[in-house]
Amino acid sequence: MTYSRVVLSAGSNIGDRRAHLAGVVERLADDLIAVSPVYSTAPWGGVDQDDFFNVTLLAGADRNPGQWLDICHELEQAADRTRDVRWGPRTLDVDVISVSRDGEIVRSDDPALTLPHPRAAQRAFVLVPWLAIEPDATLWTPQGERPVADLIAELDPDERAGVVPVDDLPAVRRR
Repeated sequence: MTYSRVVLSAGSNIGDRRAHLAGVVERLADDLIAVSPVYSTAPWGGVDQDDFFNVTLLAGADRNPGQWLDICHELEQAADRTRDVRWGPRTLDVDVISVSRDGEIVRSDDPALTLPHPRAAQRAFVLVPWLAIEPDATLWTPQGERPVADLIAELDPDERAGVVPVDDLPAVRRR
């Protein structure tokens, strides 16, 4: 197994949003590098629903990209996530945004896990929290590797303004 570093985005807009996000932090506690503050964001995708709470997390461990995805699915199942409406309301959504191994960004066109996440560069709710915990973050895009700060600057100002810091999650207890 080879050490990998992952960027994950987690969001919730059903039930106890904070508790769902805290569950992600608790599950990944031993692997966490950083967790962004919690941000309130308007829903993305045109479905009428409540606002989300979102966080971005950096973690690292001896895992391959598929194992990171398995953890995301495990967390969603534990939160009773249903997939009834695309971009619809959900108790928990955890996405793998980017994975690097040995300093190299993993790229994959696999439909089960496309890497980096194909729409991450368009989503302020992913990029703004990420930049808060990694000011020099970069994301591979079809135009090549780009600074996250530049991607944010290119987004619609209303979208950027819609990502509002709420507060921090409680510190995680290490196992």
